[in-house]
Amino acid sequence: MNTVNKRSLHPMMMAACIGLFVFCAVGIAAMMGWIPNSIGKNPEASALIADNKPAEVEKPRHVAQAVKQQAAPVRVASAVKASCSQCGIVESVHAIETRGTGSGVGAVGGAVVGGLLGNQVGGGNGKKAMTVVGALGGAVAGHEIEKSARANISYETVVRMENGSIRTIANATQPSWQSGDHVKVIDGVIRSS
Repeated sequence: MNTVNKRSLHPMMMAACIGLFVFCAVGIAAMMGWIPNSIGKNPEASALIADNKPAEVEKPRHVAQAVKQQAAPVRVASAVKASCSQCGIVESVHAIETRGTGSGVGAVGGAVVGGLLGNQVGGGNGKKAMTVVGALGGAVAGHEIEKSARANISYETVVRMENGSIRTIANATQPSWQSGDHVKVIDGVIRSS
């Protein structure tokens, strides 16, 4: 009577392990940029920044008009708007996130946690394999989490100048300007007009 006492993993525990593995895999793929996320790039803004040439100004057409002769010459005051080379209108304000750099601490911490979690799954060679997989997955996840935690947010303000050119001004803090505001750009700094 040889009875083999085989320890098997409970089906609910197996389902939880598979769910955890899929959750981690999707999270890592999202952080690495392998799958799209909800914070996408704005193609309109990229096109605006790429197209930095001044707008073409239509030249006025001269139309010959019939002039009546008058007894005394009349002076007409022309309302010519003074051109301001520093004036413009804010077209848009964009937040730009730059990912931080990883120092390795996140990768080491993630590898330790992943290895500990992987060690809890299976038995024998499967346990060893899951420990290695957990350590590798944890290292990648820890590195990406560290880079996300050290991310910087800067702001880019796009101003269309009166001469038709576009100026892009970078700010470290969120500017108070909104789209449509009339501003002046003096030495790379935006001021109210």
